[in-house]
Amino acid sequence: MERENFGTRFGVLVAMAGSAIGLGNLWRFPYLVGSYGGAAFVFVYIICVFILCLPILFSEVIIGRRSSSNAFGAYRKLAPGTKWKWLGVLSIVTPLIIVSYYSVVGGWGVEYFFKAAMFEFTTGVTRSELGSMFSKFTSSVWAPLMGHSIFLLLTAFIVISGVKSGIEKFGKIMMPLLFVLIIVIAVRAVTLPGAAEGLKYLFSPDFSKIDASVCSAALGQAFFSLSLGMGTMLTYGSYISKKENLAASSTYTAVSDTLFALLASCAIMPAVFAFGLNPQEGPSLVFETLPFIFSNMPMGGIVAILFFLALIVAALTSSISLYEVVVAYLVEEKQYTRRGASILVFIVAWVLGALCSLSFGPLSSFKIFGQTIFNLFDKLSANILMPVGGLLLVIFAGWVMKKDDVISEFTNGGTLKCNRKISGFVYFMIRYICPLIVIAVFASSLIF
Repeated sequence: MERENFGTRFGVLVAMAGSAIGLGNLWRFPYLVGSYGGAAFVFVYIICVFILCLPILFSEVIIGRRSSSNAFGAYRKLAPGTKWKWLGVLSIVTPLIIVSYYSVVGGWGVEYFFKAAMFEFTTGVTRSELGSMFSKFTSSVWAPLMGHSIFLLLTAFIVISGVKSGIEKFGKIMMPLLFVLIIVIAVRAVTLPGAAEGLKYLFSPDFSKIDASVCSAALGQAFFSLSLGMGTMLTYGSYISKKENLAASSTYTAVSDTLFALLASCAIMPAVFAFGLNPQEGPSLVFETLPFIFSNMPMGGIVAILFFLALIVAALTSSISLYEVVVAYLVEEKQYTRRGASILVFIVAWVLGALCSLSFGPLSSFKIFGQTIFNLFDKLSANILMPVGGLLLVIFAGWVMKKDDVISEFTNGGTLKCNRKISGFVYFMIRYICPLIVIAVFASSLIF
């Protein structure tokens, strides 16, 4: 069976950017900014993205295109008969874990979009009432499971449609829409009285706040947001034509992802400060604090609808890339049909996601290593599986693959003049610097 590829250069760009841009930007990044010192966290995060994570992103896409295979088959193909196949196993397990709890948060977005569409956030409800609304919703059984199911079904439908007709087509329409939505919301937020304090919080760093925990959180968020170490960029890389410039596509992805994260923060933090609220709300920031702001903001009902629509779209662009990793593995390694593989992944992800959802309610007292199932999946993926996966894949690119093969993919066989000029520096970063920095930050997070 002939393997599908992305059909156009724009399709490559929006698919890769869509994989990176998601809940990590709209839900996770803003609350981490609030929890880890505002601009100090933003400063460290940007360094992590462009100095450390971009070469790792190059590595992952290079491995994918060189192998023209799924996340498991790539290592088996490029290093046959070695134990590197276990990195392939990790690259299948990680996205399955992530998409399971990711779809739960996506389901929260679905529920809150419907609430916004019914103008429930324009009735002047109090902050405590909205907090109670969110707590009551997440701790219930059926409503969160319904949202989880709807979101996962949407993801499965897009993936079943294929690489060109599903993933690429969805990205071409939804990625431009997503940027338009978040820009409109950000413009409204920064024009609120008192919003300047929120912008100062975001862009005026207090460097004394930078410590090992901030660096670890920033690195984990960079990996999470750029979809590194989870097989998604490798899988998408395998769908990229040999004619495309991998360095340009990867750099565009990193720039788009960072820009969107900053726009999302500009849409949230100025509004938080304008209403005198605490930015350190944690994961509930988007679902408790923002609805209160919308309920007190002129034209807040419309802004709420736009925001939660953006949240759903952003979540979907990432969830389909996670889903596709496992589907590609089942289709290419186990000879499933795309439909059959998608249904199987849906069943497994739904069950795991249901456990995550119930960990806010009936299973809240069930702890593993002191963590609920949802928190365990989140911390395990962002702080361990993705950094370890990213570390191993950059070691694979720098020490296992032939240097000539890596350089050839980076420069398209030497035909890209600009890439040739920087290929030596990029390879040096991949081989020596990136592994050392990831190990150092990862070790410091465990020690401190």
